[in-house]
Amino acid sequence: MSLSEKSFDGVHDSWRDERRAELGPFFGWLCTAIPGYPDTMFLKTSVQLRPIGLRPLVELEPTEHALAVHQREGIGATELRELVGPLLHDPESEEQ
Repeated sequence: MSLSEKSFDGVHDSWRDERRAELGPFFGWLCTAIPGYPDTMFLKTSVQLRPIGLRPLVELEPTEHALAVHQREGIGATELRELVGPLLHDPESEEQ
């Protein structure tokens, strides 16, 4: 995630504040290429702080991008296997 300096400072300053979940949401950009999806770099996000001990909730902007659709509507087991399978497959471990 990438946040503006002002948003980052707000998150940082409130990180140990019991009321931090009341702040935000903060606008951010997804800064990760996620294999199996069309370009995921710089998708717009909303970052909501949660109570201490929980990681912030990151929600993608509700677009038709496949990752945003999967986050919003869920993903079926078959489609999940198609996405994750190639990431778990190690071609070097197969005997030739």
